[in-house]
Amino acid sequence: MSVPPFVVCAAAAALYALGGRGHVGRSSRRRRWRALAFYGGVLTLLVALEPPFDTLADTSFTMHMGQHVLLLTVVPPLLVLGRPWPRMWMAFPAGARRSAARGLARGRWSAPIRLAGRTLTRPPVALAAMTVALAVWHIPSLYGAAVGNEGVHVLEHVCFLVTALLFWGPLLEAPPIRARVDHLRRAAWFGLAAIPGWILAIVLAYASSPLYPVYAELPRRAFGLSPLADQQLAAGVMWVPGSIAYTVAFIVFVYRWLEPGAATPATDIRPEELSWT
Repeated sequence: MSVPPFVVCAAAAALYALGGRGHVGRSSRRRRWRALAFYGGVLTLLVALEPPFDTLADTSFTMHMGQHVLLLTVVPPLLVLGRPWPRMWMAFPAGARRSAARGLARGRWSAPIRLAGRTLTRPPVALAAMTVALAVWHIPSLYGAAVGNEGVHVLEHVCFLVTALLFWGPLLEAPPIRARVDHLRRAAWFGLAAIPGWILAIVLAYASSPLYPVYAELPRRAFGLSPLADQQLAAGVMWVPGSIAYTVAFIVFVYRWLEPGAATPATDIRPEELSWT
């Protein structure tokens, strides 16, 4: 039995709030914006995975594609902009943090875990993982399994969210995860990230017949659309809304690259953001 999305979102919000208790008295505008971004990401995740959005996704290809767009391009950057990892870590007791840190630093699996972390957060690897997740889960048979089985549906969403966090995290500087690349290359990675969604959208938009039997065979579909019209509208969702976040990130980092003396990303990581123990 899967954990309800509300429980996951509430737990994440609670840990973030508890981890920031020591800084309430000296809150800055930047810190407030980061908190707003994180809570906005949590709220967006909750909206995407709970009724009525999730219910409509069972009978509408368009709404299901909207879920995927939110999980890949809206929720991850908002969460990452909140710089959540050290702050949520600080919500746990100091003794538990020290024990976990010692285990990660000296345990049997510490070296493989660190190697996996460094590898998976490299932009080319993370982009490849996100692309594979997008491609595999849109194979009609697997897509149908996700629509018809709640457990498979949850796994699909976890794959999208985790691979997207691996991609967005280093490029948007979410301590302690950082991509040591300049602004122009960051812009290039965001430009490349939009391409898999465009390819999927083109395939869906120009198909002469419905590609997903799970929706074609439904007795009733949301919004009364035909299966082919629903598929074409879903293609539009992936093509246009699915490109907005990547386009914004691309423009921002090109602009930063053009700023005098800004070729190398500046790091404004505060000591408390790296206080893992």
